[in-house]
Amino acid sequence: MSKYEHIQQAAYEANMQLPKLGLVLFTFGNVSAADRSLGAFAIKPSGVPYDELSPAKMVIVDFESNIVEGTLRPSSDTKTHALLYKHWENIGGISHTHSMYATAWAQAQRDIPIYGTTHADHNTVDIPCASPMSDEMIGGDYEYETGFQIINCFKEKNLSYEEIQMILVGNHAPFTWGKNAEKAVYNSAVLENIAQMAYLTEHIKADALRLKDALIKKHYERKHGPDSYYGQD
Repeated sequence: MSKYEHIQQAAYEANMQLPKLGLVLFTFGNVSAADRSLGAFAIKPSGVPYDELSPAKMVIVDFESNIVEGTLRPSSDTKTHALLYKHWENIGGISHTHSMYATAWAQAQRDIPIYGTTHADHNTVDIPCASPMSDEMIGGDYEYETGFQIINCFKEKNLSYEEIQMILVGNHAPFTWGKNAEKAVYNSAVLENIAQMAYLTEHIKADALRLKDALIKKHYERKHGPDSYYGQD
């Protein structure tokens, strides 16, 4: 039994949720699951259809993007995952999709405004969109630089990756993360839902008002605040 079997299983199960939730088409997208104590993560192999995946096919990679175990080529986005794991020490799973509405906002190079309480249940600010990558970065190590594109956006906007667990990469698509792979996929689904509702909101009323601060605070804190009361103990 491989010492990586638990993260291979976690990555497999998380990846299989992407088509079930309508977040991917064909082989678009990938999820990884990390084990900090092992200094490695399991990630979907590149270009393999979801119905052909298995836990054993998940590729094990370290935080320097070196393949540790596996015979298949890992996702083309592996260097992005590795860089985020290396720099953001409190995440255990990363999800990347090209879901329709979130990707449309990314292509429009727009943050997603906080219009309603569904958004506020998960974030207190607009969902950030990173600026399109510079020509210099594109000409370099592209996937590696995508990681810095994400990290730099959070620095520029003074955001916490532990609080805001999702981003749109300008002209590209969304990335989400969380304490594990399951939470990363959950955040991908939430982001897509929020992106769709924001799109519809602007089409129903082009000058729709942003959610007022009191409602943002109430809805976020009832789920995540020190006196949260949503759900069960």
